[in-house]
Parts: sequence; C-alpha cells; structure tokens
Amino acid sequence: MPGNGTYERLISLLDSTATAYELIDHEPEGTTETVSALRGHPVSEAAKCLVLMVKIDRRVTRHVLAVVPGDRRVDLDAIRTLFAARYVGFCDAATAERLARAVPGTVLPFSFDPALELVADPDVVARPCLYFNAARLDRSLAMSGADYARLAEPRVERIAGPRSD
Repeated sequence: MPGNGTYERLISLLDSTATAYELIDHEPEGTTETVSALRGHPVSEAAKCLVLMVKIDRRVTRHVLAVVPGDRRVDLDAIRTLFAARYVGFCDAATAERLARAVPGTVLPFSFDPALELVADPDVVARPCLYFNAARLDRSLAMSGADYARLAEPRVERIAGPRSD
C-alpha cells in the first residue's frame, strides 16, 4: 500500500524537526465530515486535500495538491486564475494516488513528489490545530497550522470557495 511509506516519511519528518503533533487512532474512514466526527472536532479544523489536474495549454499539464478547510470547497476558478490555466479538474484516482503517494481519503497536506505542487488556503495555515488523515484510513494527525506551513512550505493562496453543505 503506497500510504504506509508515506506515513513513515511524515512521522520521520515531524520527529526529525521536533514538531509537536498528536496521533489519533479511529475507525477506518476517509470522508472529511465522518472522520472529523470520529476525531471529535469541527469539520472546519480538518485539512481537505484534493489532487487537481491543471492544463496550462494544450501541451503543458501540471498537478496541484489543493488544501482547503474541511467545511469548504476548492474554488477551481481561483486555481485556474492562479496558474493562468485553460482547464482545471480533479485528477483520476490512479494519478492522484501515484502523485500523493496515498490512497484517496488519506492524502496528506504535504507533497513528497516534485511533480505535485502544493497550494494551501490561508485559513488552513491559520488554524491553531489542524487535523488530517495520516496517509492511513485508521489514523489521523493533529498539528498546528503554523507548524504545517513551516514544514510543508505550501504556496499560500485564497483557493477555498464557499462552505460545502
């Protein structure tokens, strides 16, 4: 399973940088709303991670890992504008899994692949406590948004759309 090596890489990164974090074991779940309830926090404190295909022109396609608050949607128009792209859409599961090195529902808000550009909404990095699945369906991680921004080094841009109801 690709997520296991990704999980180990994340924990190694956090431990080697003496970053404070908490592991939370729970029933296997990859849906943001459901796993937030299992972890016992508001959905707005979760990091929703989506792998996008961004077509700049007919020959150039980039892949972006968009990280938005769990109660919001990614604003595809904002991504299109940010990259001056002609098309933005969600990646197929196989491509997302290959680039994120995790199965859907367990994608981290970190990119360990240079072909996957990381963009996070400012509301994500501003969270005192940020929750996300840790490349596993049965384990999550909590850390501060500031520590996340320092370690992951995302491009911080307003990419979250309205609340998803």
